[in-house]
Amino acid sequence: MRIVVLVSGTGSNLQAVIDAVKSGELDVEIAAVGADREGTYGIERSDEAGLETFVVNFNSFPTRAEWDAALTAKVAAYAPDVVVSSGFMRIVSPQFIDTFGGRYLNTHPALLPSFPGAHGVRDAIAYGVKVTGCTVHWADAGVDTGPIIAQEAVTVEDNDSEETLHERIKVVERRLLVKTLSELAASHEAGTLRVPQAG
Repeated sequence: MRIVVLVSGTGSNLQAVIDAVKSGELDVEIAAVGADREGTYGIERSDEAGLETFVVNFNSFPTRAEWDAALTAKVAAYAPDVVVSSGFMRIVSPQFIDTFGGRYLNTHPALLPSFPGAHGVRDAIAYGVKVTGCTVHWADAGVDTGPIIAQEAVTVEDNDSEETLHERIKVVERRLLVKTLSELAASHEAGTLRVPQAG
């Protein structure tokens, strides 16, 4: 199963995938890693791992639609079976989603549909929940919407800050992403990879 991974920041989830592929735990081909801006550590990690990389800089395009079209074309050139959002902080268009057959995988540091958006951990603490967690789901053009594939709970401790809770969630998130990709790769190998429809 060929994947393209998209990053906006440090790429810690990406590193977990790279490590799992290198160790033989995960049987996928990372065709390329792309970013939406220059200078991300996620791209640096990928270069160090000998992976092909690209940048489609959001700020280099006059409109979001033109950026989205350029990103779609660049990712499509690698013919991925699954596109993975690994902390990719841009919402893509329905055209992007459709180009890849709806196989755009995202992780989120909360138990969706609770606490979507960029501040899922902060929002969970502010609300006072005792349990949060992480979600791996097929993304659509909404904000952290789309069919859920897997979730795992993480207990919120009384003394948790946003940072301490997020670090514990990230550990679970990395493991859940690798496990999900492994299961998808097995289903792809068997010719049964399907994208569930929302609703």
